[in-house]
Amino acid sequence: MIRSYRGMTPKIHPTAWVSEFAYVVGDVEIGAYSSVWPGTVIRADTIKITLGEHVNIQDNCVLHADSDAIYEDYVTLGHGVISHAKHIKTHCLIGNGATLNDGVILGENSVIASGAVVLERQEFGPNSFVLWCTGRGP
Repeated sequence: MIRSYRGMTPKIHPTAWVSEFAYVVGDVEIGAYSSVWPGTVIRADTIKITLGEHVNIQDNCVLHADSDAIYEDYVTLGHGVISHAKHIKTHCLIGNGATLNDGVILGENSVIASGAVVLERQEFGPNSFVLWCTGRGP
C-alpha cells in the first residue's frame, strides 16, 4: 500500500516494483529497477527515505530513521532487516535479520552479517565486513 502522510506522497520510479503487501508511507523516493517485497514497511513520516537504483528490500524489512536516510544504488537488505541507518553506500548487503540503529553509516562494498546488531551512530569505511558492533568504535 502506498500512502501519503501530511502532504508527502511516495515517489516511485515507473521501473521499480513495490509489492501490494508492502506499506510505503510519506516522503519516500524509490529509484529505477528497485524492489520492495511483501511485509516491508518504509515509514518516512518526519524524515525523507531515498532508495537509489537497483535497491532490493526483501520481505518483512522495516525502514525508518530519526534523520534523512539514503540507500545508494545496488543495496540489498535481506529478509527481516530493521534499519534506522543514515547512509548505506553503493554495493552493500545487509544480512537477514540484522538491526541497524539510528545514524549508522556504511561505506561502499560492505556487508553487515545476518543477525548483527549495530549500535547508534557507528560509521564503517568502504569494504567493511561487520559481524557485530559493541559501540566501542570511533
